[in-house]
Amino acid sequence: MNKEKVIFAFFIVLAMTLNFGFFLGDIDNPAHHNIYEFFAAIAVSMVCTVLKFGDRTHLGALMLATSLVADLQLVIAAAIWGYAENVSMVGMTPEHMSSVVSLTGGALMANVISVVLLMVETIMVRR
Repeated sequence: MNKEKVIFAFFIVLAMTLNFGFFLGDIDNPAHHNIYEFFAAIAVSMVCTVLKFGDRTHLGALMLATSLVADLQLVIAAAIWGYAENVSMVGMTPEHMSSVVSLTGGALMANVISVVLLMVETIMVRR
């Protein structure tokens, strides 16, 4: 068993599951979306991106692209959350929360594609 591949797959699946856990719930209800889970999803997604930099294959490039998309959407969602909580006079509104959750839904789709590509790569490996 290749420990590097295990760690790589672990972080990819963890990024997807954390993002999914945050995404679940009413789209406009901040009580259904934990900020610490959101932070964990961002951190693990960034770790996944760093882990994908070493792969020089075509599938590796596609996986890096999906990871960058997920990172971008999560960072934009964090910026909206930060704006709503710290700059906006009204605080976190249902509209702000809907935007945050929608962006994490897009990041979740990118994570799902990344996991599918990981499975394709695993199936293609010949011994």
